[in-house]
Amino acid sequence: MQVRWYGQSAFSLDSSRGTVMIDPFGDLGAISASRGMQWDYPAIQGVEAALLLITHEHIDHNAAEVIGGEPVVLRSTAGRLESPIGEVLAVASEHDERAGTERGPNTIFVFELDGLRISHFGDFGQAALRPEQTEAIGRVDLLFLPVGGGPVLDAGRAAEVVSVLAPRIVVPMHYRTERIAFLDPADEFLARYERVERPEGSEFSTETLPTDGEPLIVVPAAP
Repeated sequence: MQVRWYGQSAFSLDSSRGTVMIDPFGDLGAISASRGMQWDYPAIQGVEAALLLITHEHIDHNAAEVIGGEPVVLRSTAGRLESPIGEVLAVASEHDERAGTERGPNTIFVFELDGLRISHFGDFGQAALRPEQTEAIGRVDLLFLPVGGGPVLDAGRAAEVVSVLAPRIVVPMHYRTERIAFLDPADEFLARYERVERPEGSEFSTETLPTDGEPLIVVPAAP
């Protein structure tokens, strides 16, 4: 499976069963500038998918219109859902520590693709996973996890999630890079782990990654 990071929480997963796109965004430069924020990630273009997952309805995560290929769209929901790649588990969570009353709901998506059980945490902002969420998520091989603090997990709370779920591979997301000037950088989170791999570009293949030992943290280059 080929994984590509587009910035923030947007990823495409190209597999033998088709492409899954998660949390796409469009051209946010003008909107961000009007709010006094730096946003230099290129707008996502030319991507086609069989399945589009949207974890919550914020503009840097929900631009379904930029994805081609007439994908099945699962957005900001919960339950066990049918899709072109098989069942997708959508676990209800919140974008903040106040039961979603400040930033709204967030969906944790869990699905299997090319032999890997994958979970994308969207903008998970709870103080910690609740026991029923942990039980529902179950085993995870590849975890996409926000680590940038502010409205989502900071380094310490993100590390706690990794400890609870014990994934084989972790891809940090939603943190400060040279493309955005808000959130915290990933450094504090990365410093907690001995096994950190940095692909040269914004893509990597899961087939070349080791599958044993302590969690492997994979940090694609910012687009």
